[in-house]
Amino acid sequence: MGFQCGIVGLPNVGKSTIFNALTSAKAEAANYPFCTIDPNTGIVKVPDQRLKDISQYIKPQKLVPADMTFVDIAGLVKGASKGEGLGNQFLGHIRETNAIAHVVRCFSDPNVIHVDGSVDPIRDIGVIDMELIFADLDTITKRYANLQKTARANDKKAAAVFGVIERVKPALEAGKTVRSLNLTAEELLLIRDYHLITAKKAMYVANVDESDLGALDKNPYLKKVMDHAASEGSLVVPICGKIESEISELAEEEKAAFLADMGMEEPGLNRVIRAGYDLLGLQTYFTAGETEVRAWTIEKGFKAPQAAGVIHTDFEKGFIKAEVFHYDDLMKHKSEPAIRDAGALRLEGKEYVVKDGDIMHFRFAV
Repeated sequence: MGFQCGIVGLPNVGKSTIFNALTSAKAEAANYPFCTIDPNTGIVKVPDQRLKDISQYIKPQKLVPADMTFVDIAGLVKGASKGEGLGNQFLGHIRETNAIAHVVRCFSDPNVIHVDGSVDPIRDIGVIDMELIFADLDTITKRYANLQKTARANDKKAAAVFGVIERVKPALEAGKTVRSLNLTAEELLLIRDYHLITAKKAMYVANVDESDLGALDKNPYLKKVMDHAASEGSLVVPICGKIESEISELAEEEKAAFLADMGMEEPGLNRVIRAGYDLLGLQTYFTAGETEVRAWTIEKGFKAPQAAGVIHTDFEKGFIKAEVFHYDDLMKHKSEPAIRDAGALRLEGKEYVVKDGDIMHFRFAV
């Protein structure tokens, strides 16, 4: 189980550059608006040092990291929901994603064109949000009368849906996103079929200049984005798209030296991926044996049978028990026999809630 994250933003803010660095998919990136026309999709391996650590003590033939999908969506402009720029045809691609990474330009460079002629990240965020709000409002308006009629006809499910929509519609009309309403999981489930874009969780990827990397607190554009994100409870990941692009072009043995020269412990894009995990409440468990050590992505709160089902539906249907120990146990005891001798190997049943970093072996029968 991974997730699909749509990368959105105004034209020419660095979306495709960052997408290229994330996925090495080589989407066209150039200094003019609407460079991206068709959405580009790339699968990214999730960086996790624990895979290599586990393989020190459980020797596999191969390591298999978890992955996730990023979609680079054409730059939106003011009026996109009404057909301006490339129009609203790409809003449909955003609806298909699980979360949104909103790339915001936080650097000045007279040689890089801005679609609105100046750098103002809060204005830019407002433009994108408003177009997505208009799109959601259009979706609700088209279905509102029929939903209201069905709800008044004593249809219990329709009445429950209408109860949520009655809160959502005026909020959108007031220029507020659906996620700002802090709807419960049950309420979001009721309106899931509406595929509302502004109900999706979002994070801001602040594209800064190389010169800002050592002094991010002095970047006034970034501070504005941080303050805005704090007001709505969103995440912010500052990175330099230009530097990340250079890092992605290097051979593995050259990356460490380059990062050290830049004073960086890891590529900034690793933080983007981890922020995506946090955004959607995802975590990782592992399976480990002679064939492979593999990372599996699950939602926080998954019980053992659900985690098994991510490997194969038969594992969930025929689940009996799970042998479980934790990554920390392996780092402490150095081997499975030692873990067993220490009493840290457990046999868990159907109600066990899987923890991030668990190493599991499933017993099942079909």
